[in-house]
Amino acid sequence: MNNTAKYISDLLYRYECVIVPGFGAFLTRRQPATINESTNAFYPPQKLISFNSQLQNNDGLLANYIASAEGVSYTDAVAKIQRYVLSLQDKMAKGKRVELEGIGAFYTSVENTLQFEPSQEVNYLAEAFGLNSFVSPVIDREVKREVYKEEVEALEEVTPITFTPEKRSERPYLQYAAIAAVFIGVFGVFGLKHISDQNIQHNQNLIVEANNEIENKIQEATFEISNPLPAINLNFIKENTSEDENSATEEITSGKYHIVAGAFRIPSNAKKKVSELKSKGYNARLIGVNKYGLHQVVYESFSDRVEALQALNKIKREETRRAWMLIQ
Repeated sequence: MNNTAKYISDLLYRYECVIVPGFGAFLTRRQPATINESTNAFYPPQKLISFNSQLQNNDGLLANYIASAEGVSYTDAVAKIQRYVLSLQDKMAKGKRVELEGIGAFYTSVENTLQFEPSQEVNYLAEAFGLNSFVSPVIDREVKREVYKEEVEALEEVTPITFTPEKRSERPYLQYAAIAAVFIGVFGVFGLKHISDQNIQHNQNLIVEANNEIENKIQEATFEISNPLPAINLNFIKENTSEDENSATEEITSGKYHIVAGAFRIPSNAKKKVSELKSKGYNARLIGVNKYGLHQVVYESFSDRVEALQALNKIKREETRRAWMLIQ
């Protein structure tokens, strides 16, 4: 039994051209989904089959497929194709119509030319597998429109909204009500935005005031005194006030890198700290009053940054880690 037609059909699913050596080539062309307006029929996308008798050279596709499917040699497969072609040509020479299942039919016209009529039963487009053509019933749009209109009119009887033009002309006051609602909504949105802007501005003012209040507060000393002094009452003579203030502060005379020991609100405490540090061998002194009104005491001052950093590290190891470097 010669199954060459079945092998050709298998290859048409995967290839756009299948050549039958000595006979011709089957070609496929993709066609999108179509609609027949006269019959209301819908057709899925498919491959249209055509036949070209000019392409007869063996490209090996069909022969190799037959050899693989039947487990025979390539030469035997080519011989099988030749026998199949001879049988087709013999039948057509006798004026018979030759059917290739799933592919189409061949016959000879009155002009003695080979004619091919493709089959419509098989769709060789793999992407359209399972999609069938169908006919849609005719939709009577006028009847549907009347039915929908009756349903809408029944709905208008129980709702304040009008849908049909006839009802709109009967109740014009609803148009004005709708316009009024739109205006109220628009002004409401602008009103809310105005209130929101006022709240944001008020919050920003509160933040500015809080920052100013914090800035005005006096910063406490940057370290704790291990032996705090007892509270004392001091009596100052008005004429000597400027002299005491001058003795509590000194001008910066050497270097701009200062190792700060602390800052004190009371000048006498600052002077006591200077004496304490000098007793330990440091060149301690007062370098003035900072912007918070505190008297600053330093271990030493340096003109070289590297020396200042080395001294700072040493003080942090031996004295306190609260020491820090001021550059001014």
